[in-house]
Amino acid sequence: MLIAFNKPYGVVSQFTGDGPANRTLAEFGFPKNVYAIGRLDADSEGLLLLSDEPEWNERLLHPRHAHEREYWAQVERIPTPEALKKLARGVLIQGRKTLPCRAWILEPQPDFPPRIPPIRFRKNVPDCWIGLELIEGKNRQVRRMTAAIGHPTLRLTRVRIGNFRLGDLPAGQWRTLTDEEGKIIIETVKSE
Repeated sequence: MLIAFNKPYGVVSQFTGDGPANRTLAEFGFPKNVYAIGRLDADSEGLLLLSDEPEWNERLLHPRHAHEREYWAQVERIPTPEALKKLARGVLIQGRKTLPCRAWILEPQPDFPPRIPPIRFRKNVPDCWIGLELIEGKNRQVRRMTAAIGHPTLRLTRVRIGNFRLGDLPAGQWRTLTDEEGKIIIETVKSE
């Protein structure tokens, strides 16, 4: 079984709590014996896959498979083409250079519903949505990458894993994927 979930802000990617500040996956009525494949931080939103089949973890998460994940990040200020090229080449975070990726300004800019609580708003500092396509997923990597080029992330949403897009699944909702949708997710996985 493979499930797509649109994880809302303030929810941890686990079934047990990490303290009183965040909600858990246990609140969303998932079938028994499923677990999150990978994770999204509590302050990140978007596509999270869950399964009761352990082999999905290896298929989707190991960097040797070069499995793409697409994130949309709302950042402070508008990045220059040079800043986006720097992201694409890889930046140094926590003493390690990130793998090359694709980075671009989203056109048109997405129109997400307001987040609760709202993002930090500064009247004199513009913001912009950028897209990042990564094949690795280190802890808080997108946030650290945008900060490294001087554009802190205000809001972060994962919109795609492999060739499967989150689409219009509402925040806090989930659905079981068909076998065909599962194939769409893994069809870009590179074999060893």
